[in-house]
Amino acid sequence: MNDMNSQDLSVASLFSVKGKTALVTGGSSGLGLIMAEALLRGGARVMIASRKQQRCDEALAMLAPLGDCQAVVADVTAADHRQRLVQELDSWCGEQGLNILVNNAGANWGARIEDYPDEAFAKVMSTNVNAVFSLTRDLLPTLQRAAHEKDPARVVNIGSMDGLHVPIVQRVPTFAYSASKAALHHLTRALAVDLGARHITVNAVAPGFFQSRMTDYVLSEYGDDIAADSPLGRAGQAEEIAGVLLYLVTRAGAYTTGAVVPVDGGTHISKGSRPWMHEDV
Repeated sequence: MNDMNSQDLSVASLFSVKGKTALVTGGSSGLGLIMAEALLRGGARVMIASRKQQRCDEALAMLAPLGDCQAVVADVTAADHRQRLVQELDSWCGEQGLNILVNNAGANWGARIEDYPDEAFAKVMSTNVNAVFSLTRDLLPTLQRAAHEKDPARVVNIGSMDGLHVPIVQRVPTFAYSASKAALHHLTRALAVDLGARHITVNAVAPGFFQSRMTDYVLSEYGDDIAADSPLGRAGQAEEIAGVLLYLVTRAGAYTTGAVVPVDGGTHISKGSRPWMHEDV
């Protein structure tokens, strides 16, 4: 057992990403942009990937003043795009390798079961599950260059509270999204078992409602319902997703793997507000 007095337990050391390299897919907006900013502000070099040039340019204009940041236009569901992304990233990382991979790119679709098209189901599953597996597999050599027993390389998959419960707030079923996020959570566990011996940790974050392009409409239309469905009575704030990410990719989280961390204000365990909980007794 190590002598506790010999360990640096300062916050600055435990949660430092200084000098690390990171890739954030879907990093041009929403949670991806928040996480990319958090990593940059912590001293990491960050590459973001997104499907649209304009969004990459806009995000890079915001992020570049914060540190060393690159943006690559890539659709992670397309094999040729992934190959180009891997090549650019490999060159950018150099001998250091990739310390942090954040699989954040995602898709959603809502419709009644009678109207739910096969192609929509396939698209959501392809983006939220298949592409995560394929990109992680393709980046293994780059991740392994950065992986060490005491400082593993990190893979963080962005799941959802909707993979932990069946959502009702949006008023329209999201069959593929819920199924894909549940699958992603279990894929995370399977990858963690396989990659642990290579000194690569794999974890998932299951966010609730945060402000993003995917949730803008729902928050504006059903914000009161979202608050009522959460024991904490609100949606999430940027620092709350950033903090969990920083835990998982730093010394503080080096012994955590195969975990699915809900960051949803308790919504996945709640059945909505209970009037009697707020009555005077």
